[in-house]
Amino acid sequence: MEDKPTLPAPVLMHRAEVINIKVAVHRSGRSERTIRDWCRIYGIGRQSAQNAPLEISAPALEMVLHGEYDILELLRRGQRDHASVRRYFDHLGLPK
Repeated sequence: MEDKPTLPAPVLMHRAEVINIKVAVHRSGRSERTIRDWCRIYGIGRQSAQNAPLEISAPALEMVLHGEYDILELLRRGQRDHASVRRYFDHLGLPK
């Protein structure tokens, strides 16, 4: 039996930073399939049940769009006060 690849832990999100798939597609200019793939690969989204809507972290999506995977890891570890992480929250007009 083959082992499944290890996927990253999901980014923990506050309600204010959550966007839906439609908004993510619009903001990124990428396809819905790409956004869904990024959510799985980079752990930037969550889905509470199989048919539940996909909730995506807006700052995490921006980090992936800019190729800032090291900063995404800071966010994943909860380092929201790090200057590089704050830059994305400020850019999106999101609270700390």
